[in-house]
Amino acid sequence: MTYWIPSRATVRAAGVGAALLLPVIVATAPAAAAATPTVSCTSAKAGLAAKLKKDITAAVSGRNGTIAVGLYDRTSKTTCTLRSTSAYDSASVVKVTVLATLLWDAKKHNRYLTDREATLTKAMITKSDNDATSKLWKQLGLTKIKGFLAAAKMTRTTPGANGYWGLTQINVTDEQKLLSLITAKNSVLSDNSRAYITKLMGQVVSSQRWGTPYGAPSGVATHVKNGWLQRSTHGWRVHSVGTFTGGRHNYMITVLTHGNSSMNYGINTIQGVAKAIHKDLAAAGS
Repeated sequence: MTYWIPSRATVRAAGVGAALLLPVIVATAPAAAAATPTVSCTSAKAGLAAKLKKDITAAVSGRNGTIAVGLYDRTSKTTCTLRSTSAYDSASVVKVTVLATLLWDAKKHNRYLTDREATLTKAMITKSDNDATSKLWKQLGLTKIKGFLAAAKMTRTTPGANGYWGLTQINVTDEQKLLSLITAKNSVLSDNSRAYITKLMGQVVSSQRWGTPYGAPSGVATHVKNGWLQRSTHGWRVHSVGTFTGGRHNYMITVLTHGNSSMNYGINTIQGVAKAIHKDLAAAGS
């Protein structure tokens, strides 16, 4: 049965600011899970894959809830994944997709963002403003959002129905595809669009700069978007996506979690993973 409850937790759901009503699902317990997936890493740099696999595994070991991880480092051609295709409620992480869709659509029509759109997008990304997101989601509509997802080959991402953008189904594979589009020249997003997204992700307010940037080496520019949402099943969803550039660094990290007992528990889980990744890449000189 579904109850529509504008609780304080759902108001906090995917960011800061205006209320967002989300369906709270009361469901029976899920069937027993299959064998626990293991971290998989590959790298062109000798020894790096094994080190990352060991340290990411240690970081998630003993943590409650379900954790999915994605890493791609262009410099050392390193990839790590854990539960890369498992679906999660997006919470505010979807706001990067909303911005990318808007810019993709504007490019198709050979136009710049309006002053209104610029104001809304800045609030949506830098402060995780829910009201701004809802306005842009409604303006775009599902047809354009699905059009962008198809262009970006984010084939496993499903937009939330009935305006519930925070319930969009996301996964590590597609989030890493999006981060790759943001950080390298491509035919989907213009260079100006990519620079705009990166700029806003680099201006996220300090209170929301937790997660994947944790432990990043000094001198590395960090760009982040986080999401958090509490529901009656799977507890807190806490997610973080980030890109990292500077010097010889050029990598992106996605960590998605649910089943957390609190928002802080999820943050600590993500930051344990991020710290291990940053440390290993820095030590490898990538």
